Amino acid sequence: MRTTEQDLDELSRGLAAWLSGPLAANGPVSLTNVQVPEGGGLSSVTFLADAEWREGGRIRRRPIAARVAPENSSFPVFPEYDLRLQYDVMAAVARHGRVPVPPLIGIDATGRTLGSPFLVMDRMPGEKPGDNPPYVFGGWLYDASPDQRRAVQDATVDVLAGIHSLPEPATRLPALSTGGKDALRCHYDRTTAHYEWSRRSDGMRIPVLENAFAWLEERWPRDTGEPVLSWGDARPGNILYEDFAPRAVLDWEMAALGPREIDLGWYVFLHRFFQDIAESANVPGLPDFARRDDVVETYEDRTGYRVREFDWYLVYAAVRHGVVMSQIARRMIHFGELTPPEDPDGYILHHEALDRLVKGTYAWPTR
Repeated sequence: MRTTEQDLDELSRGLAAWLSGPLAANGPVSLTNVQVPEGGGLSSVTFLADAEWREGGRIRRRPIAARVAPENSSFPVFPEYDLRLQYDVMAAVARHGRVPVPPLIGIDATGRTLGSPFLVMDRMPGEKPGDNPPYVFGGWLYDASPDQRRAVQDATVDVLAGIHSLPEPATRLPALSTGGKDALRCHYDRTTAHYEWSRRSDGMRIPVLENAFAWLEERWPRDTGEPVLSWGDARPGNILYEDFAPRAVLDWEMAALGPREIDLGWYVFLHRFFQDIAESANVPGLPDFARRDDVVETYEDRTGYRVREFDWYLVYAAVRHGVVMSQIARRMIHFGELTPPEDPDGYILHHEALDRLVKGTYAWPTR
């Protein structure tokens, strides 16, 4: 699935020239083993490489990962890509948090070097569950033992708890401040604005999303708790694991302030999204992984926090993901990878599940 119209060789040449400064290299830097990670990166351009330069007559090598904001012509998934904010969030989590993030190398937020802003970090060892194809169809997590999968499930909850424990997130990350407004309302308003932005070129309304927005408004949570740092894209596919333990937490482009349940709902729903795809293909998938009751119970045990009105946040996760999926569908159409669906709801791969969630007929797995 394409995310850019830029040439990878051109990007790597420009990045190599820029890296001399951040790496404090005495001479030119070259990039070798340049590759795009398989099965990941649905919104921005991510590529991996080895940076090499000479120092004292010897070749130094440092594995790197670069994230480049997509150009406007490639139908980006989000209205804006604030890589400076992502960089600052990762830096704050590294300094004050309890979860592992890759060491940061540098950022060009101007876009002058490559034509788009980018950030560079160390490439960390480990592997993550795949997105494309989803990990429910096979791979190391699928092949793991039940105890090993449970270790990944619980460790992922621990990552969420660690992110949510970042002290004074609004002070440490003023760009995330809601200016005294309710954090959930601000988060929700950005989601509705994202939906309206996605309609800017075709004006198309998606009934299943608009019905769900109305449902969410009518059932607004009574008590949202103290806002915390919300990771945003909170799922195992954005974590590198070694020996079934987190080694690095990645992809902070959806970070914001908000209730803890935003991340918990996203984690649970995104697994069910993949599991529903597997079951529709008559593949067993991983029905016992990341079940809602297990995730909630583990989080409450780890933190002492009582999760509130979780059904609302599960619908909200499905809506947020629906907005993202509708824009990904538009981009696939733009690149000739998808025929436009006749029904607007067809732009949302999980439109049937979202409809059942709103109607209260979605069948969640039980223990």
